[in-house]
Amino acid sequence: MAPSVLQNGGFILGLIGAAALIAATAMNKWSVKDRQGDVVTSVYTYKGLWQDCETASSGFTECRPLYGILGFSGAFQAVRALMIVGVVLSVLGAVISVFSLKCLTMNNMEDTTKAKMSLTAGIMFIIAGVCGIAGASIYASQIVASFRMSTYNNYGGGMMGGEMGMGGGMGGGMGGGMGGIYTFGPALFIAWIGGGVLVIGGILKSLAFKEMVKDEKPQ
Repeated sequence: MAPSVLQNGGFILGLIGAAALIAATAMNKWSVKDRQGDVVTSVYTYKGLWQDCETASSGFTECRPLYGILGFSGAFQAVRALMIVGVVLSVLGAVISVFSLKCLTMNNMEDTTKAKMSLTAGIMFIIAGVCGIAGASIYASQIVASFRMSTYNNYGGGMMGGEMGMGGGMGGGMGGGMGGIYTFGPALFIAWIGGGVLVIGGILKSLAFKEMVKDEKPQ
């Protein structure tokens, strides 16, 4: 396959993946209250990495910012860090990818330099994608653990200390706190998809580097 096709494909996928990670990181719907079985659904509660929000049936939304560092669990802070690293690397990779495109003519830039920039962008895309997938997976695992604990407390094990475990420790960030049972929010799926797209884009950029280096070798 032509290096330009691989480069352009990787660049486009990298942009899409970067946009998805940025959107997921900024979204407030990482976990949403499970309303299955609820008789009254006048209040819709959901959580993000930076805010916990409630929306009333009237349409009024109130959000509580999640300030500080010490008030949250290590897992929650790890998710934040992974998503921020993923966003930064994906944006930097996209910028570098622009200058590495073969279709972009720049003075005094050899093809070998563009090939190395393409590989650098590809590695950044792959690392960013892994960070996004890992961050969403850690968050999802905490939601699953909290869901199981809450379900057991409600139906099989009595109170068992109420919100012990995921609630207060997560600071209202990952499936616990604010009462009720929480499930996956749309931001998780966007982060997973964005991470996967970034990994694919990074692989294409890396393959483009291989093809560009091969073309540079004397026949």
